Amino acid sequence: MKALEKLAKENKKIIACRWHNEVKSLNTEVNENDTVEPIYITEKDGRRIFQRGILYIMSKAFNKLYPTALLTVDFHLSNSLYCTIDNMEVTEEMISKVKQEMQEIIDKNLEIRKVEMSKEEAEEFYEKEKTLRGKFQLENKYKEEVSLYFCEDYFNYFYGVMPISTGYIEKFDIIKYHAGFLVRYPSKEHPDVIEEYKETKKLLHTIEEYEDIHEVLGVNTLYKLNKQVQEGKEKDIILLAEALHEKKISNIADKIVKRKGIKMVLIAGPSSSGKTTFAQRLGIQLKLNGIKPITISVDNYFVERENTPRDENGEYDFERIDSIDLELFNDHLTKLLNGEEILVPTFNFKTGHKEYHGETMKMKSNEILVIEGIHCLNDKLTESIPREQKYKVYISALTVLNIDYYNRISTTDTRLIRRIVRDYNFRGYDALHTLETWASVNRGEESHIFPFQEEADSMFNSSLIYEIGVLKKHAMPLLQAIANDNPEYAEAKNLYEFLKYFEDISDEYVPKNSLLREFIGGGIWE
Repeated sequence: MKALEKLAKENKKIIACRWHNEVKSLNTEVNENDTVEPIYITEKDGRRIFQRGILYIMSKAFNKLYPTALLTVDFHLSNSLYCTIDNMEVTEEMISKVKQEMQEIIDKNLEIRKVEMSKEEAEEFYEKEKTLRGKFQLENKYKEEVSLYFCEDYFNYFYGVMPISTGYIEKFDIIKYHAGFLVRYPSKEHPDVIEEYKETKKLLHTIEEYEDIHEVLGVNTLYKLNKQVQEGKEKDIILLAEALHEKKISNIADKIVKRKGIKMVLIAGPSSSGKTTFAQRLGIQLKLNGIKPITISVDNYFVERENTPRDENGEYDFERIDSIDLELFNDHLTKLLNGEEILVPTFNFKTGHKEYHGETMKMKSNEILVIEGIHCLNDKLTESIPREQKYKVYISALTVLNIDYYNRISTTDTRLIRRIVRDYNFRGYDALHTLETWASVNRGEESHIFPFQEEADSMFNSSLIYEIGVLKKHAMPLLQAIANDNPEYAEAKNLYEFLKYFEDISDEYVPKNSLLREFIGGGIWE
């Protein structure tokens, strides 16, 4: 292990290690013959550890300068974490002082050490310190110990591995933003620089709207959610969460109807956002307004196999927009909107060719096209149709629930848990297969979906405040089946341990039309 620590000192982009496919800090005691690999800050696990380190240093700086500040790490925005303070105004002077203090902490290269206590020891510790930092761990029936990270006399709880010292955080920034501030860090593509911040105003508004509602409901943290479940109030939480979804879907339908001249609704979002159920429920709301939705599948318009583009490894890349026969697709859209009849193709994925079986389609005056797909926010997909005839919807599970005030729940992790459950229930894939393909799925999202999200006319947050409590019992056995000789074991263990924090919520309370049924089954649209 000493050799790896030495290497890490020479290369600060090594921030942790994998020991038998498990993520560990660089000061972990291992045997000479153990398999140990470096983790770089450009990797997924490395970036998480890097972000954790920045937040720890930021919280330590605030604790020194503004010890009474009620600080919350709210959500992720474009290589940044948005934070707010409940009881103080965020000023430029405050941010300048905190930034300077953070830099001093980093320059001192102070040790960050993990301390584990039995629950009995932790009870005494919390009684003495009169703090809530990490105290919720005492409520977790799965945990036998309580862990905290110490740096000098400061301590706090953070979920996951931490850098072994503050000096590993070489690049950061902190800027005032709206009512709070952004803690900024490098992108994985350019780990040596802090890039210019890219505004995502629509996304920010959507997240803040849901966060405000959940604060009113009193369930903005995992601790508060678990308390509600323990008190038998989960039915109320589910009804409120589902009512919020229905209200938002209804509002989107109303906006579509009010905007005269809309001929098609285009729906896009990352994997496991719940696009299929959303489209069904939006269709019902449109019907209530006298508009009949009809669907046309982009999947039937792939180019012939010999014309399919390939990726850098020579493999067929079906996620690129030029894998779609754009000329034929746009010709058919134009004809449909002009009231003409088209002969609908069916793409045969085995032969790699479009086939025609006599199926035709023609639009009536009271009908509207609903199209769902990865490229739907990209105007190139529907370039023959004027923008004023299109209504674009971006959907994603934008998680606003936090573990506690410093530990946010990853939106990507929530979608991954959904996908693991759905893949097993409906596609015959085990959790290992889902984890093996997840990185490729994410790359496709980053290339083809996220760059266009601000083009949407409406955004729908498909997250449900209670969903992980339901998904937990479905996902945990699937994750537990992954052995530690698989490279995906680290991710499986991380998700498994994370799920332990949630109180179970029964499937029977989930409505049959819930978006969550798309993943756990038992829905009315199966």
